[in-house]
Formats: sequence, C-alpha cells, structure tokens
Amino acid sequence: MKNILRNTAVALAVVASAASFPMMARENPFLKPFTGVYGMPQFEEIQLDDFIPAIKAGIEEQQANIFSIVVNRAVPDFDNTIMPLENLSPILDRVSSVFWHYDSALKTPEFEKIADEAIPLLNEAANQVNLNPDLFAKIKAVYDRRNEMGLNPVQIRLVEKYYRVLAEQGAALPPEKQAELVKINDRLSQLFIEFNKNLLSATNDFYVLVENSEELSGLPASSVAMAAEEAAKRGHEGKWAFTLHAASRLPVLSNADNRELRRKVYEGYTSLASKAPFDNAPVIKEIVKLRAEKAKLMGFDNFARMMTSRVMAGSPEAAENLLTQIFNLAVKRSHEEVADMQAYVDANGGGFKIAPYDYYYYADKVKQQKYDFDENEVRPYFQLENVLSGLFDAAERLWGIKMVELPDAPKYMDEVKVYDVQDAATGEHVALWMYDYFPRESKVQGAWMEQMQSAGIFEDGEYRRPIVYNVGSFTRPTADTPSLLTIDEVETLFHEFGHALQGMLTRAPYRSLAGTNVDRDYVELCSQMNEHWAFTPELLKSYARHYQTGEAIPDEIIEKLVASSKFNQGFVTTELAGAALLDLAYGQVDNVDDVVAFENDFAAKIGMPDEITYRYRSPYFKHIFGDDGYASGYYTYLWSQVLEADAWEKFLEDGVFNPETAASFKKNILESGDTEDAMVLFERFRGHKPEAGALFRLRGFE
Repeated sequence: MKNILRNTAVALAVVASAASFPMMARENPFLKPFTGVYGMPQFEEIQLDDFIPAIKAGIEEQQANIFSIVVNRAVPDFDNTIMPLENLSPILDRVSSVFWHYDSALKTPEFEKIADEAIPLLNEAANQVNLNPDLFAKIKAVYDRRNEMGLNPVQIRLVEKYYRVLAEQGAALPPEKQAELVKINDRLSQLFIEFNKNLLSATNDFYVLVENSEELSGLPASSVAMAAEEAAKRGHEGKWAFTLHAASRLPVLSNADNRELRRKVYEGYTSLASKAPFDNAPVIKEIVKLRAEKAKLMGFDNFARMMTSRVMAGSPEAAENLLTQIFNLAVKRSHEEVADMQAYVDANGGGFKIAPYDYYYYADKVKQQKYDFDENEVRPYFQLENVLSGLFDAAERLWGIKMVELPDAPKYMDEVKVYDVQDAATGEHVALWMYDYFPRESKVQGAWMEQMQSAGIFEDGEYRRPIVYNVGSFTRPTADTPSLLTIDEVETLFHEFGHALQGMLTRAPYRSLAGTNVDRDYVELCSQMNEHWAFTPELLKSYARHYQTGEAIPDEIIEKLVASSKFNQGFVTTELAGAALLDLAYGQVDNVDDVVAFENDFAAKIGMPDEITYRYRSPYFKHIFGDDGYASGYYTYLWSQVLEADAWEKFLEDGVFNPETAASFKKNILESGDTEDAMVLFERFRGHKPEAGALFRLRGFE
C-alpha cells in the first residue's frame, strides 16, 4: 500500500545492458510491456544491471509526459490532465513494481547496492510530480471546475484525490520551502534504507545455539528439526540454532520448558538492532527530528497531526481516545491473565515472578488448564497445502472466485506459486495472485501484500486486471515434515489474503482509486475480516486434516479452539495498543534524546504492565521507521478492528457464509476501493456507523 503516485512517480525501468550473445545487445525487459501471462514480468530475463538504466529511462519518459501536460494550451480537463497522470510513465510503473518487491523479498547484498543508487533517483522522480508548480496549477484548474465539467462522481473523486495528495506532498509550497522539503525527504529516504539494512543484518546475525538436547524439552518436533537444519547451515552440525524469525522464535517462547532458552531468545528479539554495528537508535532520533521539521514546513504543529489529518481519524486526539479506551480495558484483562499464570507457577513450585519471556509459555499452560487445549495438538492439522485449500474454498463460497495454479508462469524463485484467479461461474480472468511464504536471509521479516499491477485504465486505453502477491515468513518444511503452521501463522495467511482480495476483486475504473488505494485507517478492514473464516468450524472441518493420517480435525479440538479464542486477549491487545500509542507519541515531539528512555518513560506514563512490552520496540518497529507507511498510523490496525468487529457481527447475525451478506460486503467493500468515502461504503454494508462496543465484545472485554 503506497502513495497513489507511487505507480507513476516512484518506479524503475531498464535500458539495453549486457550482451547475451556475441555481437548482440541484450534488450532490457523493462523498456517494453511485460509479455508473461496476463502481463506478468518475465523474471527470468531480469538482471540487476537493468534497474538503474530503466529508472533513468523512466524519468526521461515521465519528464516528457509532464511537459506535454503543462504546455497543452487547451483548457485543463479530465482527459488532458488527470488521465495522463494515471499513466505518466509506463516504464517507471513496470520497473518499480519489480524493484519494490525485490527490495523486501529478494534483498541480496548485490541488490542493496542497486537500491542505494535507485531510491534517490525514485525520490527525484516523485519530486518531478509532487513539487511541480505548473503541473499543480493544471490540476487545480480542473479541481476548481470539477462540478461544472459533466464528470461522474468517481471522476470527481479522482480529481479531488490528485489535488489533495499533491497539496499534501508540498505542491502548493513556495519554491524555497519546496527546496527544503526535498532535502528532508531525501535524507529520510536514506535513513529508511539504513534502518532496514540494520534490521535485516541484525536479524540474520543473531541466533541462540543449543548443544544439549535436554534443553529442547517441550519444543515441537518440527521446530527441533528446523533448528537442526539452521545449525548445520551455520556450521554447527549436530546442534540446534534458533533465530529471531517468527517461525523459529515463537515456538521457543511458547513451548520451550527451558526458561533460560526462552530468556535468551526473548531478549535477543527485544534488543534487536539496538547494538553496534546495527544500532538503529541514531537513525530513529534523526527520523523523528526530520519528521517534526517536515510537519512544521507543511503548516502542522507536529507530524502526527499532519498524518492523521489525511484519513478517517482526522486528528491524533481521536486516535488516542480510541486507543486509550482499548488499552485500559486490555491492561485490566492482562492483570487477570498474569494472576492466573502466577498462580500456575506457584502451584507447580516455580519460585519466581512472571517475566516478559514467560508470558507466551505460561499463557499456554493456563490455556491448557482452562480449556484442555494445547496448540501443538492442532498444529498437525495445519499443513500449509491444506490451509490453502481451506482459504481457496472460503474465497469461492463467499466471493465466487476460483484459484487455478499456473505452474509455468514466470517466477523469481522456484518456491513461488502463481494462480489465475477466475470467476467461478464463468471462468473469466479476475486477477493473478502469487505467494512467497518461507523465510530466507534476503527477505525482510514479516508478512505483507502488494501488487505488481493495479487494476485500471492503462496508457493504451485498455482496462487491465491486477497482479497481486502475498509474502510471508512461515514455518518451512523439513526433511521429515511438511510445513505445519501455527495458529498465528494460519491467521496471518488469511489476513494477508484479505488484503489480496481487496486488490484482486476491485472494480474501480481508475488505478489511483483501485484496490487497497484507500485511507490508511480503512485498509486493514478486509484483511482482519478474512481472519475470521480461518477458524470457522464449518470451514475447519473441510480443510484441517492430519498431515500423517488424513483424518479431519475432531469436533472436540474445534470446540476447544473456539472456546479458547478470546483467551489471552489482554496481552495481545495491550502490546498492540501500547505500540500504537508509542507511535503517536513519537509523532508529537520535536526530538528524542534517548530512544530507550523515551520508550520506558512512555510505558510508565500509560501504565504498561511489567510483564508486557510493546508489540515492536523502536529499533525494529519497521512499520513506522522503515518508511512513512504506518508512521503516526499504526493505530489504524485497532481503528480498522472496530470496523471489522462490527462488520463480522453482521455475518454472525446472518450466517458466516450467507450469500446475500457476502455479496453486499463484496460489492460495497472489496470491489469499491476508494470510489466513495469509506464511511459511506461501510454504512451501506452495515446499516449504521461502526460501534466500538463490537470490538470489546469480540475480544471478550464485555
């Protein structure tokens, strides 16, 4: 989910480079339309040397097209000003779609060198659009007459969006302030690169080595096997290495009986990118300072006020009000959870006070005690291929789409899978979808959705369907076991596919309004909604099958899973809301002298329990310091959860697979994109404005 102009102003492409055959120049694949299935990039033809020449070629193409708009003597209108902006540089569009994907999913040392040169060029491309006074004057001329030109409501919304976004990017600033803004943005881009490099390097560098098999007590066999493979890869044959990737880290925190092993992994994670040579604290301090300067330059008191002014919340106070309500209820529940865990420790002769690295482990013990439920009992039923089968089944039943694998489609790695998304009734092509689900050293940790091609009208006047992808860092298969997902990984897989659904099913006519190009605090609605179907008993019975026996998941396990679904919500919500409040706090100060002290002082101010820390500590809070995407906007996960909880109650009232309810959600939410105001679309589906009480009920706080 990027700025609406990223498709045009922030992209890359390529010019002829190295020779493929003697005496013949190799053609750069970015300089012409992709010829893979449905416009898929021909990954096998792309070389690293292609990126920089393509960016430069794209910048030249963009400059020429901007010039054509600006010098046109005709009265500015939708067709001669707005539509050309939708396809300002096809070259940049093509190369950026691959570049940004590689920058997160295939970030090799060789690619990093390319990125160091490419990103400043992309900033230059963005500035050509965002800070061009003549271009902005043309857009403003259309904006001022938008209600007099016979435009339809969607066209008017597109005009308004271009005007608003460019104004927010500084297009209306005087030249001297624009020059200052360019310097700030350039430096911020450099800092984002540095932050992400430090984070990736620190993550890959850290591991805990176990030499005695007795220390592995409690761990699932799949985790032990994966740790053995990791140790061998690092030159420690016959031992076990645990990393900070979620697939390695979380099983240790949840299952390892050895408290010292849990402590080492937890403290390794919570101190990630906090020490030389990968210390992100200096980077964070400069980012905070520059953002404050940028906000004041743009006429705002602080960065948080600038960022929230652009979305549904409208102000940091509105976001904080919701977060504080949720946080206080969550903390109250977390105290009850800690008391239960402490009672368990005391009853079993532990002789210690619950520490943060005990939380996952003893939460599971209490969960087993209260519900007779152990996550390891259900994990054998969550083989990746079976989970995908359930995901596809739900998508067909709810949204009428069928997933057809394309084994011969272009791929950048063999383990990537590509699917033709078809209308289940007609066979019509809807979208392309691909996934890349396993961790590796060149991939940034986490899970996300993005697109290589948005739906909309392109430069040739053709309306094209989207190419969407999901990336994750799920448990890899080993020599002895397939990929067996944790409950959290199943939920994440469904979550990211929810984003993909909004990208794939969109029917918006223009690229800047299509799919996930919506308000930041609305974009998580579809993803969080889709999580619910993962553990719906009706769907579970169809896809959750034991990887060894093929037996369907027993009803008693489903009952335990459902009964325990609201368990530990105090912890989950406290760490999330705490991180969101911390993010807003960073956005309301001019500088930070000491990152650790700032975190600790703020934790004390809001009443963060000793046993819980923020979802992300600042040095690895990529959402807010890896780029501007969620900066002063991490609250949007909980803001969207209010929408999601209220919307889900509609499905619970009508039936979770009710065809009329699903059709309404598909039409008003999944297909609409940003063609209308988000609140209008939500009310059209739900029948009323979102109610925060639905979230409290969903999490069991009432």
